[in-house]
Amino acid sequence: MSEKRYYTDAYTHQFQAALQEIVTENGRFALILNHTYFYPTSGGQPHDTGTINKLRVTDVTLRDTDNAILHWIDGKPPQEQQLTAKIDWVRRFDHMQQHTGQHILSQAFLRVAEAATESFHLSDQSVTIDLDTGALTPEQFQQVEQLANDIIWENRPIHSRMVTPTEAQQLPLRKIPAAERDTLRLIDIDNFDLTACGGTHVAATGAVGLIKIIKSERRRGNLRIEFCCGARAVSDYQQKHTITSQLTNTLTTGLADLPDIMERLRTENKQLKQSVKEQQTALLEQKAAQLQQQAEKVGPFTVITYIHNGDANELRALAHLVTSQPATIALLGAIGAKTNLLFARSGDATGDMKQLLQEAFRQLGTGSGGGNAKMAQGGGTAVSVTQLTAAINHAKKQLLTK
Repeated sequence: MSEKRYYTDAYTHQFQAALQEIVTENGRFALILNHTYFYPTSGGQPHDTGTINKLRVTDVTLRDTDNAILHWIDGKPPQEQQLTAKIDWVRRFDHMQQHTGQHILSQAFLRVAEAATESFHLSDQSVTIDLDTGALTPEQFQQVEQLANDIIWENRPIHSRMVTPTEAQQLPLRKIPAAERDTLRLIDIDNFDLTACGGTHVAATGAVGLIKIIKSERRRGNLRIEFCCGARAVSDYQQKHTITSQLTNTLTTGLADLPDIMERLRTENKQLKQSVKEQQTALLEQKAAQLQQQAEKVGPFTVITYIHNGDANELRALAHLVTSQPATIALLGAIGAKTNLLFARSGDATGDMKQLLQEAFRQLGTGSGGGNAKMAQGGGTAVSVTQLTAAINHAKKQLLTK
């Protein structure tokens, strides 16, 4: 079984090792070394990547039977017994910053809000912890973040050591893992946090750089906290600074005034939308009245045919307006990115609108729809005004023959 040297040295990222075993699974190859600094996926922390004899290491896992570390490579196994390995340092150090930051943040939540960490997840996109609480106040979040960053700036040393479960019971651990094992690895942040952990960590808190809580949300009775540390926190700040700078420049205002201005713009936009909606309704009402005046009488019914220059929602609104009048049948169409047809009638008129609509689409050679005898609507690919007019006129002729 590989000696797990990342337990005692997380900073070594180039090393020599001897090949002990080659594992084959579904056409993939994994190497087992006599010792390794590659971290396998476990404990909420993703695996390292890198190279072994210039072969890309794409995954690192633990074998179920004996916990041997499998280095999955992209390509065929090397012929040599002595191998040169390199870990992607940027990825490794990022994981070290995030994982140590999680320990600091978890202890800070425990001290400020008595909220214990239930789980931890680290990915390329985000870092989260789930707390055994439903909600925290804004003041508590500020206190937690301040305490966590104070610990970072004090640059407290971080040590690891191995203890037995019996010894662990006598120590003030933040959390003891449930799984039974002969020894436990402890991560000790000087006079602040002591907990069992198998992950990779920085040597002193100052290397975490910065902790920033990004957001919180309720998840199945817990509170999920998303945060970032170190280089990720700098990148997060740069992105948000760029966005806020663009907004303040566009709106010619200062950062402190931005929330008030955005709220004012949101209110104005809501009012404008309402005004536009009212004007559109008024225009549709005028159009409905105009169509009623221009409509053709077919027996006892008023038949309205019209091709609207608008969307399907406006077409439906127009149909409701005209068929609110008694003895009215509306055969309406609209042309835009696609063709829309809507056939409707008032309650006292006769005719199967669904059947008429289906026949109109057959005439067009495109589209489909649904509905009932009183109102039917559908759409298809765009056709010309001439084609749409012909289909609507064909539907009107069918009314005349019935």
